[in-house]
Amino acid sequence: MDEALLRSLTPGVLTVLVRRGADFAAAEDAVQEALVEALRGWPADPPRDPKGWLVTVAWRKFLDATRADTARRRREDRADEEPPPGPAPAADDTLQLYFLCAHPSLTPSSAVALTLRAVGGLTTRQIARAYLVPEATMAQRISRAKRTVSGVRFDRPGDVATVLRVLYLVFNEGYSGDVDLAAEAIRLTRQLAASIDHPEVTGLLALMLLHHARRAARTAPDGSLVPLAEQDRGRWDTRLIAEGVGILQTALARDRLGEFQAQAAIAALHADAPTVEETDWVQIVEWYDELAELTDSPVVRLNRAVAVGEADGPRAGLAALAELDAALPRRTAVAAYLHERDGDPQTAARLYAEAAHQATTLAERDHLTRRAARLNAHRNG
Repeated sequence: MDEALLRSLTPGVLTVLVRRGADFAAAEDAVQEALVEALRGWPADPPRDPKGWLVTVAWRKFLDATRADTARRRREDRADEEPPPGPAPAADDTLQLYFLCAHPSLTPSSAVALTLRAVGGLTTRQIARAYLVPEATMAQRISRAKRTVSGVRFDRPGDVATVLRVLYLVFNEGYSGDVDLAAEAIRLTRQLAASIDHPEVTGLLALMLLHHARRAARTAPDGSLVPLAEQDRGRWDTRLIAEGVGILQTALARDRLGEFQAQAAIAALHADAPTVEETDWVQIVEWYDELAELTDSPVVRLNRAVAVGEADGPRAGLAALAELDAALPRRTAVAAYLHERDGDPQTAARLYAEAAHQATTLAERDHLTRRAARLNAHRNG
C-alpha cells in the first residue's frame, strides 16, 4: 500500500466533497473513513482509478453520517448528486483547498491550524511546536475551528496572507526532517506565484528555494545535523540559489517589503558568502531589525541575537539575548553557543546539555549532546 499516494489524493477528494455541499468537519471524517477502507482493501484489490474510488466511498460515508442527523430528510436530497463511476478530474485541488480552509469566519491563526491539520498532514504536536504553545492548547484551537466552520459553505476563499502562513509552516516541518513536505510546499508556492501577482508570494518562494538549496549539506551521512557554519558549501544547489536570488530581487524592487522578503534577504546573504568567515553579518543584523519591526516575533529576536554575536562579538549577542524570555524555545542553545564563542566552555557545556533535554527532535537533541560532550572532553583532556 502506497501511503504517499493516499496522502497526495486526500486534498482533492476533500475538495470534491466540500464543493458538493458537505461541511468541512463531516467531509474530513468521511475522507478519513474512506482512507481506512483503502488501507484494508487496496493491497488485495487495487482500483483502476484511486481518486474516483476514494471520492465515491467518501461521499457514501458522508451520506450515511448525515442520514443519522436530525436534518436527515433535507440532506438525503444530496444522494442524487453522488458522483458517477469513472475517472475523477485529474486537476490538482490542493492549493484551492488551502484557500477554502482559510475561511473568513475563522481567525488567521485558527485557519492556519485547521489547514495544517486537515490538508498539510501535520500532527497536533507539530503544529503546537510551530506556534510555541502547549499541545492541549492547539488541540482546543483546532476543535474550535472545526466547530466554527461546521455547516458553513466554503464558497468564500480566505486571504493570501493566511495561505502563505500555512505554506511557510508546512515547508518548515518538511525542512526540519520530521516529515517530507518541503518539496510539496515549494510546488504549491510556485503555483500560487504563477497565478497571483503578490510580492510576498514571490518572497516566500525565494525563501523556500534558498533554504532548500542547502538541504543536502544539512545532515551528515549518519543523519546528524550539520550547523550552517560547518556545512560543505560545495554541496549547496547553486541553481536553486540563483533562482531564489533572482526572484527575491524582483520582489524587493517593488518596494513593498514583507516578512518573507526580509527572511529571504537574510538567506540570500548566507548563500552569497563563499565561506562562513565572509558572511556579511552587519547587513544580516540590519535585515533582522527590519524583520523584527514587521513581526515583533520572539523567534526573530532570538535569531537576531545570534547575528549580533557574530557581527559585534559574543558578549553583545549575550546582551541582546538577555532581553528575551528565558522560556523561549532554543534560547538555551543560543546562550550555549554564545558562551562557547566567548571562551567559557564550562558554562557552554552545561547549557548545551540543558538545551538537549529541551530539544523537540531527536536529531537536534543528539547534536546538542555531542557539542556538550566535546566541550567536556576538551576541558578534561
